[in-house]
Amino acid sequence: MDGGGATGVSFSPEDVFRDYSGRRAGMIKALTTEFQKFYHQCDPEKENLCLFGFPNETWEVNLPVENVPPQLPEPALGINFARDSMDEKDWLAIIAIHSDSWLLAVAFFFSSRFGFDKESRNRLFNMINDLPTIFEVVTGCAKKQVKEKTPSSSNKKNSRSKRSSVAEVRKSLQSMPPCKDDEDDIREGHDNTLCGACGENYCNDGFWICCDICERWFHGKCVEITPARAEHIKLYKCPSCSNNKG
Repeated sequence: MDGGGATGVSFSPEDVFRDYSGRRAGMIKALTTEFQKFYHQCDPEKENLCLFGFPNETWEVNLPVENVPPQLPEPALGINFARDSMDEKDWLAIIAIHSDSWLLAVAFFFSSRFGFDKESRNRLFNMINDLPTIFEVVTGCAKKQVKEKTPSSSNKKNSRSKRSSVAEVRKSLQSMPPCKDDEDDIREGHDNTLCGACGENYCNDGFWICCDICERWFHGKCVEITPARAEHIKLYKCPSCSNNKG
């Protein structure tokens, strides 16, 4: 989506939201499943670096653009300088906050650029607000909020799951059609569960796996774990926990 220059093309709030969602997904990858690659690119010895997210769900660590003024709002500068002087989790949290701010700035830019009225702006930002922030995904705050809202019936179900073996829990989340009674129970307990990598909601037709360290849930495809591979994992550690030097 081009933000500069005059255009006769009409864009809708849904078009801007797709742009936002793609950029958000790319930045979440950088800070979660592809963190090791992101970490090494943020070399403190280099110049001011920025984290860019792109509409095709990719990301890049690079120097700021040279255009003055730039076609889009710029991300935070110098994210690499504090890499080795801060606690890793605090450093990630700060980058996540700046990433959220940049995504909103880009969305605001497009809403003004394309002349959205009040109703269109409300529609756009209601869609944005339905997604957890990058900060919530990276720090696990979204998962904590889901736990607080979980009804007592699903708490009982989670307690039963805790007493089950890890293999049994994972097996129950494979893409096998549950019976009608179990389907309602599963939906009640997992509708608000969010993937720790992409931040999207639970769905019944996909395989999920839980990290045995941080207890966050992930789409199997987001962490490249298949049901067959999960059967042979005794202790699963998500990418973030695997990369945690502590």
